[in-house]
Amino acid sequence: MKILRRKSKVIKIGKVKIGGGNPVLIQSMAKTKTSDIEGAVKQIKCLELAGCEIVRLAVKDESDAKALKLIKHKVSIPVVADIHFDYRLALIAIESGVDKIRLNPGNIYKENEISQVISALKGAGIPMRVGLNSGSVKYSGNKKLSVADKLVRSCLDYLKIIEKFKFYNTVISLKASTVLDTVEAYRKISKVCDYPLHLGVTATGLPQAGAIKSSIAIGSLLMDGIGDTLRISLTDNPVEEIKAAKCILEALELRNFGPQIISCPTCGRCEVNLVNIVGELEDKLSGITHGLPAGPFKIAVMGCVVNGPGEAKEADIGIAFGKNQGLFFKKGKPIKKISVKDSVNVLLKELKNK
Repeated sequence: MKILRRKSKVIKIGKVKIGGGNPVLIQSMAKTKTSDIEGAVKQIKCLELAGCEIVRLAVKDESDAKALKLIKHKVSIPVVADIHFDYRLALIAIESGVDKIRLNPGNIYKENEISQVISALKGAGIPMRVGLNSGSVKYSGNKKLSVADKLVRSCLDYLKIIEKFKFYNTVISLKASTVLDTVEAYRKISKVCDYPLHLGVTATGLPQAGAIKSSIAIGSLLMDGIGDTLRISLTDNPVEEIKAAKCILEALELRNFGPQIISCPTCGRCEVNLVNIVGELEDKLSGITHGLPAGPFKIAVMGCVVNGPGEAKEADIGIAFGKNQGLFFKKGKPIKKISVKDSVNVLLKELKNK
């Protein structure tokens, strides 16, 4: 199966491009106060190291908006200003040199205010994200509409205002707090416009539940070919959002971020501490930045011979463990027996020799 991407217009955000068949990019949000420049920069650099490609920062007041200028000069990835309630903060953020503005139609909706922001965006040559979410969506029409329909109609009404001012440098997001509402909203909006779509589920909750909700919703949409950027919103360290996003994109074979580990869940047949072995392998892989194979590369780590070369035959290399030793194999073919303590180093050595 091959995913056929939705055709969307190309939008430039700083040095990166989204839409038009460009890779689906990973976004996150700094969780520090933006006016804490040192703290914000430190977190953004951690996010960038983890694989974040676009970062958004909350702009609560004028001190936040002005801090964006210094933050922008200290980081490498595009910076997006998240604006609510006060359109004037968007104007200051644009002056500060941000790469994109997010406006919430639920709390910035007066035409004269929108027109001033658009004028500034045009002058700076940067895009806007029309970022709706179910918690703040405003729609004065039919009160019996579903959450998804309210999001879509509110978005279309907002686009009419924007396009009235001849502005088309736009990205859209329609985030609900449930999987079904989110998927329905994005599927509907994808059929009536060609703007790039930023995917996400809002207010997902604690890490495990949030990652599962996001994976179902975003994964469903990506399989439909819908989506140009994504953010996994978790009540957790934002680096965990990047890890989850990478897993989703790799699982759908839309992106490759390095060797993938295939490991079994273990059972009563397993006679080694597979959890520790896989954890050690993952830690050491994350510390390697050069010399890894280009393109997809799979490493299988199996707890017994049942899940060995047979079930992991599509892996490039792997180990199936027995009692006190493992069988190293390539492309499903047994090569040699190795000790448990040497297993991770054998895999890494083989990997580096590719």
